[in-house]
Amino acid sequence: MRGANWIGDAVMTTPALLRLREALPETHITLLTHEKLVGLWAGHSAVDEVITFAPKEGVFSGVRRLREGGFDAALVLPNSIRTGLEVLFAGIPRRIGYAGGWRDWLLTQAVPRRADVVEMRKRTVEEVRRLVADAERSAAFRPQQASLPDGSSCGVNAALPAASHHLFHYLHLAAALGAKPEPLATHLAVSADEVAAVKAKFNLPDGLLIGLNAGAEYGPAKRWPADRFIAAAKELRARLNCGFAIFGGAADKALATEIAAALAISGVPSAVSLTNLAGRTSLRELCAALCACRVLLTNDTGPMHIAAAVGTRVVALFGSTSPELTGPGLPGDTRHILLQGEAACSPCFLRKCPIDFRCMNSLTVPAVVDAVERAAKEKL
Repeated sequence: MRGANWIGDAVMTTPALLRLREALPETHITLLTHEKLVGLWAGHSAVDEVITFAPKEGVFSGVRRLREGGFDAALVLPNSIRTGLEVLFAGIPRRIGYAGGWRDWLLTQAVPRRADVVEMRKRTVEEVRRLVADAERSAAFRPQQASLPDGSSCGVNAALPAASHHLFHYLHLAAALGAKPEPLATHLAVSADEVAAVKAKFNLPDGLLIGLNAGAEYGPAKRWPADRFIAAAKELRARLNCGFAIFGGAADKALATEIAAALAISGVPSAVSLTNLAGRTSLRELCAALCACRVLLTNDTGPMHIAAAVGTRVVALFGSTSPELTGPGLPGDTRHILLQGEAACSPCFLRKCPIDFRCMNSLTVPAVVDAVERAAKEKL
């Protein structure tokens, strides 16, 4: 199997992998994946073997590794020309992937997309401005509402069916090999020993731990402002007497340091109650540290998907993207609370907001704090 190339996408493939294992219990399943993602797959019941490629390796590096495996069939999860070439040149006799242009010549079974698939189409800057202007001119504009677990609501501009979620794309592909298309929750395997080890290494507390993930690799349009993360954390500390783990990659170190410094000044000074993990963990340690949290407050990004897949409750903030398409875990799982900002142009799927960032700015600190508190107090 040729795996997805990004953390969030890789996690969303896990229901398809689990269904494939269910359908083919005796089959040896090997996953070819980017080496940066190998930490996701340790101990996973759906995968027998993982082979990797490095960032600068060309297509023939993957071809060589696949040839050495002598595989009978390849399920190609990404929709790129490169992944189609890999399995073709590796001489794999049965090659399954989504249909699309030149890829059809590289596959032996080009699977048509589902008729109801919803694409993440980026809006143009002109379209964003037109939608906003039209909404401001129209007194009749009222955002539709999406219900939260307690009956309250947040603004959502498009109500899409649950089957729009990306995990269904991968399930549909796996069905070509006999897997059931019915959804499962995303799942990553993390042992109690791994959680204990990461808590000891980074001095994470045994009490109520809230994760804060203020970054988003895709771009600033996905990021709730840092000052709001700080204000929310201060209020949560007052309400819940909780500790915090601040997450992020190497590129998020400055942001995480800013948040940690502000919380320390506000009376959260000790390493026991405040731990900045940004850029300090391996991917495997990130999985275990997220598992140690009761709730993760996060933007729409890779750690959001990991947290849900290891069993942690998630409060996820959406502005430029759509919770219906890429929300954490199983669509409709009430353990997670998904808040989407109100804006006529949302979701735009742009990396940077071309106007005034109204979607994320409409998510208020009190609403977010209430959501995290509700999630934290739910029975485990």
